[in-house]
Amino acid sequence: MPRRSRRPRTTLLLLVLVAVTIITLDARGSFHVITSGLKSVAADAFAPVRSGVDDIVEPIGSFLAGSVHYGAVRQQNQKLQAEIGQLKQQIASQADADQAMQQLTALLNLPFLANLQTVPAEVTDYDISDFAATVDISVGRADGVQLNMPVVGAGGLVGLVVQANHDTATVRLITDGQSSVGVRYGPAPGSLAVLTGEGSGKPLSADLVPNNTPLTKGEQFATSGLQGALFPPGIPVASVVTARTGATATQESVVLQPLADLAHLRYVSVVLWGPAA
Repeated sequence: MPRRSRRPRTTLLLLVLVAVTIITLDARGSFHVITSGLKSVAADAFAPVRSGVDDIVEPIGSFLAGSVHYGAVRQQNQKLQAEIGQLKQQIASQADADQAMQQLTALLNLPFLANLQTVPAEVTDYDISDFAATVDISVGRADGVQLNMPVVGAGGLVGLVVQANHDTATVRLITDGQSSVGVRYGPAPGSLAVLTGEGSGKPLSADLVPNNTPLTKGEQFATSGLQGALFPPGIPVASVVTARTGATATQESVVLQPLADLAHLRYVSVVLWGPAA
């Protein structure tokens, strides 16, 4: 007859003993000690895992929170940039207005014009290239402006009227490549020379200044006002930047800077001078 297995009965007895032990311990209040220990062991066992998960989850949370804050910061930055842009425009407008006021004030009292009659005008357009330099102004024949009348600004001579329409005119600046101005320099009565333009933004050059002529930096050249000249006498034109004597040249090499600020012209005056005046 086959031998019956004792394992099921042994297992059953063990389960009964464990149950009785648990009931006994629980009745004595000791069961929570074991469970606490088990919980502690489990916590210690899973601590590295939880730490690793926290290391992953916390940066993600921070990133998500940072993304939200980044959007707010970016929006605020854009707002600040817009405000800065508006302030810059206001400052530029104020600076432009200040510059215009300075030019207008200067035109009211140009000592070199003496009692000559003038017509004030606003510069409305620039036509600048490598060699040419002209501006359009807001007055014309209806205001008494005619061809070949001088135009001055704060500081000195600006140019000459080369086209006169009914209510507008075109002025060739003294830096234009076709411009030439008869001038005097040095002690009275002064020596004669001719200043010629080299192009917009470029200095003027002088012709007919004899070699070894003593010239100092900043020395001014003014219109000569000879009989039949296009310009009345004594209008400042340019100041000396450099003067160099050539080894074999027959005349001094002189570079001059216009006294009028031709790069920032806003207002000028047409001098009613010449046969038409």
